[in-house]
Amino acid sequence: MEPAFTLPAELMIRVILPHHLRALAHVGSEVELEVAPPVTQKSVLDALEARYPMLRGAIRDHVTLERRAFLRFFACEEDLTHEAPDAPLPEAVASGKEPFLVIGAIAGGS
Repeated sequence: MEPAFTLPAELMIRVILPHHLRALAHVGSEVELEVAPPVTQKSVLDALEARYPMLRGAIRDHVTLERRAFLRFFACEEDLTHEAPDAPLPEAVASGKEPFLVIGAIAGGS
């Protein structure tokens, strides 16, 4: 009898942070996090803030957990900023093949 396929309890997710958040967390540009499926914006950010508590309040509001105005979320060359926090992230992110990017929004211009 063949063993049944089971999902791993935790998936290794790659997250790329902007410079100001890297400096705050004392990390390089990319961090790896263990995240239980399903992998969503909320579960990734929960894991990020749990591992790096100094980031609490820097990416999301402490109370409402709403994204800070000058941050955007990308994955697989798609802007996921306005997607529902509980929507599953692309499979390439969940598998660790592609990173989840937290990007500082750029304002200004002429």
